[in-house]
Amino acid sequence: MTELYSESALSHVAAPQNLSVGLREITGRGMIDLRGLASDRKFMTAAKGVLGIDLPKKHRTTASWGDSKVLWLSIDQWLILCPHARVAELLAKLRNALAGIHALAVDVSDMRAVIRLEGGGCREILMKGCSLDLLNGEYVPGTVRRMRFAEIAALLHVVEADVFDIYIFRSYAHYAWEFLLVTAREPAKVKLFGKQKL
Repeated sequence: MTELYSESALSHVAAPQNLSVGLREITGRGMIDLRGLASDRKFMTAAKGVLGIDLPKKHRTTASWGDSKVLWLSIDQWLILCPHARVAELLAKLRNALAGIHALAVDVSDMRAVIRLEGGGCREILMKGCSLDLLNGEYVPGTVRRMRFAEIAALLHVVEADVFDIYIFRSYAHYAWEFLLVTAREPAKVKLFGKQKL
């Protein structure tokens, strides 16, 4: 009998070398897509009762509790991040609490790959593939933003000043990885004129 197993999108790629920043895949991250009306007090209260934290209402922000985070995606959509082992339990609690409320909670853990960039120069490398001005001071830790990256749909999460997670649909993971391997090479490093305020 065949047994089911989980494999990350980039499990077979070679470790990057000669890069100007750190580059790796984040594995073991569970993701729950939560939808509902922020104006619905019952929905917001039920979600908080399960998560232990208010869903962020301000655009492009995140909220954290323990080893989990909630990313604001739109006025009626959030992405809940937690250890993969907790997804089933958390999802069951959410569905139970949201019963009878106009809402949706779905496990999307296998939908996306997560690539992390770490170190000075990450912002410049990311700007090679997107139209965002990541040096203008708006992109502080905790910021989340949908974007086009190397012509594909992606989600950017500023984890720390020099740590960024890119969420990409799994089918584009290898393409995005190869793009970053080229643009993050030491010889391709961008040197800015003058010190930038972040």
